[in-house]
Order: sequence, then structure tokens, then C-alpha cells
Amino acid sequence: MRWDVSTWAVVALLLFAAEAMAPGAFMLWLGIAAVPVFLVVLLVPGIPVLVQVAAFIVLSFLSIQVYRKWFRKFEPQSDRPHLNQRANSLIGHVTPLEQAIVNGHGRVQIADAYWEVQGPDLAAGTPVRVVAVDGMTLKVQEA
Repeated sequence: MRWDVSTWAVVALLLFAAEAMAPGAFMLWLGIAAVPVFLVVLLVPGIPVLVQVAAFIVLSFLSIQVYRKWFRKFEPQSDRPHLNQRANSLIGHVTPLEQAIVNGHGRVQIADAYWEVQGPDLAAGTPVRVVAVDGMTLKVQEA
């Protein structure tokens, strides 16, 4: 077997193995792109290596676009999209002000955490609703 045919077979198998070891649907599409390059190199000897690599790059780009356009929409949507985004999960939460909002800045306590807040000037104890998040600062309005 020729070295270029063997190389593309190994590249495709390694990419499939990488996908199996750490699933994320990215290496799969690169492996799928390596298979046609392998088949063409197998059937048409003498293709320059630069052309083989260029074909792999183009096919990789195309296969990833196919995934993004047609297959990604079938992935199940999370029932908790803000699971690892604690601040975003607080949008809509109503809590009393721990510290009055003066000059647009104050503080609330939610569960065991204190959060800096921005909003209109309000007295301590006023219930506020979280309407947006800016980094680690909650934007609030009177509830």
C-alpha cells in the first residue's frame, strides 16, 4: 500500500477515535472529510500532497458547515439553559435590597451570595426584580 493512502486511512481512523474518546461532534466531521480524500488518493495515484491537504481542508470546512446548517437543529435543547450561568439564571428573580441603591449602585442577597446591583435609586428593603446581567452585576428595577 502507498504511504499517502495509508496516511489518510490513519488520519480518518484517528479522528474517529478522537471523537469516540472525547465526544463533541467536531472530530467526527473532520474524519468524515478525511474519508473522501482517502478514497480519491486510493483510486487516483499521483495526486500531489499539497492538493490532498487542500482537499482535506476544503472538505473539513464543508462538512462542518453541513453539521451546523442541517444537523445542529436536531440536537435536544436543554430544559435548563442557564445551568452553568448562575447570574443569568437570576433574571426575573425578586428580592429585597440588602443595601440601598445610591447613585445607581446597591447590593442584594440571594441565597447565600451578595450581588452588586445597578438600577434607579431605591431604599433598602425595597423589593427589586432582576431584569438583566452585566458580568457579575445584576441590573434591577423596582418590583
